[in-house]
Amino acid sequence: MAREETTLSVPGPHGARDVRISSPSRVLWPELGLTKLDLAHYLIRVQEAFLAANGDRPVSLQRFSGDIDGEQFFSKNPPKGAPDFIRSVPVVYPSGRSHPQVVLDEPAAVVWAAQMNTLVFHPWASRAGNPDNPDELRIDLDPQPGTGFEEAVPAALELRSVLAEAGLTSFVKTSGNRGLHVFAPIRPDHEFLEVRHAVIAAARELERRMPDKVTTAWWKEERGQLVFVDYNQANRDRTMAGAYSPRPLPHAPVSCPLAWDDLGTADPRSFTVVTVPARLEDRGDPWADMHSEPGTIDTLLRWWERDVEAGLGELPFPPDYPKMPGEPPRVQPSRARAKG
Repeated sequence: MAREETTLSVPGPHGARDVRISSPSRVLWPELGLTKLDLAHYLIRVQEAFLAANGDRPVSLQRFSGDIDGEQFFSKNPPKGAPDFIRSVPVVYPSGRSHPQVVLDEPAAVVWAAQMNTLVFHPWASRAGNPDNPDELRIDLDPQPGTGFEEAVPAALELRSVLAEAGLTSFVKTSGNRGLHVFAPIRPDHEFLEVRHAVIAAARELERRMPDKVTTAWWKEERGQLVFVDYNQANRDRTMAGAYSPRPLPHAPVSCPLAWDDLGTADPRSFTVVTVPARLEDRGDPWADMHSEPGTIDTLLRWWERDVEAGLGELPFPPDYPKMPGEPPRVQPSRARAKG
């Protein structure tokens, strides 16, 4: 029996490329009946905005063996047999190990990733030509149980003010679930640890202004029903779903960039693989000019030093990281109290 497949002609900067799509009728989102071919067509329709946000960066591909409920895994280096237009760049991971990581440069590369069963794209905050120095400051506003998107919105708006006071212009997108991602373009003058410290400084300032709404507490048992300002997403090799990336949830949502004026009335469930292409065509990309005037993190780093002098030092790192200088003990507070 012949294997089902089709070929898409994908326009790009080097002319059209033919990209084979095997099993095009494989259903990825069962609730909506959306297929692998639907995913490829979605990525072609949003290609310009997608690549502006996620191209020319090391990217991790979240791949699925079946539909969104099936086995999944992350792929970082180009697999064997990748087309010659798939580029990679060596990056250094927290362990100190170096390894090549996929870079997406053109629409055909993105469609190829869909052919490889990629549903979610996780770009680094740095460019392929300078992977050690981020050109985006990123903050993940993560609603905890008992809170949701409605609670994340005022936190994002106040965070916008905090970053503006630090001299940064910020941009916002839905996470594709209940949260919000706030980005600010920055000059790639600092490595990841320094950018992390800048994010912590902004997060602490936001927490001071909204102590009953947001938290920087790393341990879940200490967060309560607040919006967690996830500073650890600023670390090397820590990523979040990229702009216009689909998410593996039943209604096929997309992590969708928004204009700040739209945030108060936005319904994150309405931004999906089905609806976002037409929205983008009608309204344009709110992030189109993001990198036209990058700022610096100098003010935020001064805030960091001010807080350190006041006794607020380093915060916990993710558990897969080596022990970092100045880091507090990685012991859950309740366990530490029990041992004491």
